[in-house]
Amino acid sequence: MTVTLPPDYRPTETEPFMSEVMLEYFRQKLLHWRAELLRESDETLAHLQEGGLQEADLADRASAETDRALELRTRDRERKLIAKIDAALTRIEDGSYGFCEETGEPIGVRRLEARPIATLSIEAQERHERLERTHREE
Repeated sequence: MTVTLPPDYRPTETEPFMSEVMLEYFRQKLLHWRAELLRESDETLAHLQEGGLQEADLADRASAETDRALELRTRDRERKLIAKIDAALTRIEDGSYGFCEETGEPIGVRRLEARPIATLSIEAQERHERLERTHREE
C-alpha cells in the first residue's frame, strides 16, 4: 500500500505515533538524505580520481595530500552514515522504527526529526553517554 504525503506534512506529537503517513515521511526523509550522501560521495570519488600528485612544490604536494586524506575520512564517515540510514530504513520495514532499542518506548517525533537515524530515546542516549564517560575516566 502506498501512502501519499501532503506536500506540507510535518509529523506532530499529537498524531498517532508512527502512523502510515509518519512512517512514509521518515522513509522519504531518509531516502533523500541517503541520495544526497551518495551524490556527494560520487563527487568526492571523481575529485580523488582526477587529482594526481603533479604538484612540483613540496608544500603544494603536502597540502594536496592533506586534502585527499580529509576527503577520504569524510567519505568513510558518509559510508558509515549510509549504513545507519539503511538500518533505519530496515526498521521502518520491520515496524521497529521510532522505538528505543533499549526501552521499547517511542523515541519522540522531535528527536527523530533532528536525527532520523536515532535508535535510542533521549533518556537512554544520555544514560549511554554517562556510562561511556564513566568508563573513559576509569
